Amino acid sequence: MADTASVKPPVAAKKSHSSTHHGITVADDYAWLRDPGYPDVSDTAILAHLEAENAWFEARMAPHKETIANLFGELRGRIKEADTSVPQKDGDFLYWIEFEEGAEYKKWWRRPVGAPADASADQLILDEVALAEGKDYFRLGALSVSQNGKLLAYSVDDNGSERFTVRIVDLETGAPLPDEIPGVLSALVWVAGDTGLIYSLANENWRTDNVRLHWLGQKTSSDIELYHEDDEGFRVGSALSANEKWVVIGASDHETSEVRLLPAADPLATPILVRKREKGIEYDVDERDGLLYIHTNDTHENFRLATAPVDRPDEWTTLIAGSDAFYLTGVDLFRDFYVIEGRKAGLDQIEVRYYDDPGRVEPIAFPEASYAAGLGDNPEWAMDTLRLSYESMVSPATVYDYDVYARTLETLKVQEIPSGYDASLYETQRLEIIVRDGTAVPVSIVMRKDRQAGGPLHLYGYGAYGIAMEPGFSTSRLSLVDRGFAYAIAHIRGGDDLGRAWYKAGKLEQRTNTFNDFVDVAKDLIARGHTQAGRISISGGSAGGELMGAVVNSDPELFGAVAAHVPFVDVLATMLDATLPLTPGEWPEWGNPIEDKAAFELILSYSPYDNVRAQAYPPMLVTAGLNDPRVTYWEPAKWVARLRELKTDDNELLLKTNMGAGHGGKSGRFESLRETAEEFAFILWQMGVPV
Repeated sequence: MADTASVKPPVAAKKSHSSTHHGITVADDYAWLRDPGYPDVSDTAILAHLEAENAWFEARMAPHKETIANLFGELRGRIKEADTSVPQKDGDFLYWIEFEEGAEYKKWWRRPVGAPADASADQLILDEVALAEGKDYFRLGALSVSQNGKLLAYSVDDNGSERFTVRIVDLETGAPLPDEIPGVLSALVWVAGDTGLIYSLANENWRTDNVRLHWLGQKTSSDIELYHEDDEGFRVGSALSANEKWVVIGASDHETSEVRLLPAADPLATPILVRKREKGIEYDVDERDGLLYIHTNDTHENFRLATAPVDRPDEWTTLIAGSDAFYLTGVDLFRDFYVIEGRKAGLDQIEVRYYDDPGRVEPIAFPEASYAAGLGDNPEWAMDTLRLSYESMVSPATVYDYDVYARTLETLKVQEIPSGYDASLYETQRLEIIVRDGTAVPVSIVMRKDRQAGGPLHLYGYGAYGIAMEPGFSTSRLSLVDRGFAYAIAHIRGGDDLGRAWYKAGKLEQRTNTFNDFVDVAKDLIARGHTQAGRISISGGSAGGELMGAVVNSDPELFGAVAAHVPFVDVLATMLDATLPLTPGEWPEWGNPIEDKAAFELILSYSPYDNVRAQAYPPMLVTAGLNDPRVTYWEPAKWVARLRELKTDDNELLLKTNMGAGHGGKSGRFESLRETAEEFAFILWQMGVPV
């Protein structure tokens, strides 16, 4: 382990570089940190710089090794090591997963329905532990059992690049089939009596622009392209309809979608186009008895449910109208009823409805005023009991079965915390904070009941892509809460916590609302006496890392410690580079600065990297992944380099790059906890909180 006496913070070389767009020139002296051979990173100067940053991270964190070890022990102690999911029936088998004591990865099991619940009938169908052995990184992608239950297709990524290799196993003999498909980034869909497998390849720019059919036993070179997407901003995926009669092929970007249907029994048939794409119109489709059920935002931004005959798929008739009060997030069809999921006032709602009685609505009631709930794994078409998931900021994850006809909830499993957890010691609050433009922003908070007012507070935010941050349970955050922190989630605009309008109010030309909301929430929590300026730690990752970068530029004095994980901070340069994997598909979210001068100027005004300036910044821990295809490693590396150059303080600035991982950091349920332990140790150190 390096020590601080022998290692100094790296100073990246400055190499003059600039680009001009719309008559505006932007300098970028650290552009050289992008390896021109990416995704192969072999430039020795770049690798040396990243390794130097890692050495500096190790040196500065070395005195806190004991704290990290203790925190890791706490975090691990709250996870039940030998754990089993609740079995679920699918066809002739019950399926479940198990973690063995000390195992980083799962084992997938099944037994025949009706067989005794003992080891004699249990069949191990996939062993992630064995597959991951000897690998620094392992991630299971898709897993799909054939409809006859005899074959298993699965995909694996062993370097974090999110390019998965598909393999197939004969479950009756345990023998692998010779079929192997590299470079996949998709679900795996069985068709044509389990003789074919539908998938999508990631192209050279990590985009899924295709749907392909592989006949078992044939060479992959003879696989058939069923659909190709010509718009480089769209991504393509496929799935089976709930009744397994149709392959649903969807193409979409962040605001527009288009769906085609193929008979699962005849995947080479001519696809049925449900409705031609129209900018800003999103929809998804399922089918029952010749009638399509279409979840769409065409007449209301909070979505409606429409129907159409399969033979006239573009003739849409409203079944459930869109509503300002109810955000319709999804529809799940079953043989005898269907289920609506949505949010009302930011809280999850689940309703059972009936095909033959449109006015009959049966909401499922939950026991707390603030919670997160949703459908779990419900794989069969004919069901009368629904598997549900439930949690709150004080209630551990709970698995329910809901009897549709008796309208009763049965508790099947409550998350067990081996080291102990007493919910009565904690309280949760849901606040509404009025921000600078008069908008009320919800904030969910959990803390110990005996916490002293004005103590440290951790504020988390994301605010992008219409992804809601639900008020769920976390065993990890207890390591902060039990040390006197309040833990707050700011449900800022850019997510869809309060509906589609909430999302739209934080994207494109309204993007800065996201940053302003977060800052104003922090200021109001101070004003209410929950904490003090400089006593707030903050964290966010990816687009949430962009949020971190923006708020430390605008209001650095508010924050006592910052954790920015794989942060999307070089927004302008990335959105100007159409060769990067995600960029064309991201323009509906951020704007296209190549063609639109106004978008260029707006992104330039907030892009964290471009707005670093000579001022004091709070202590910061930044992470990156060398193989990350979503936020490329050079974004955080460049950002830290510029911060080192310009910041006027002596506060800690650490960059840790995972040299063998991608966007999600290290794999495995325990290895990932080490990074959380490092983050919390950094926060406690910088906030001066006893460990």
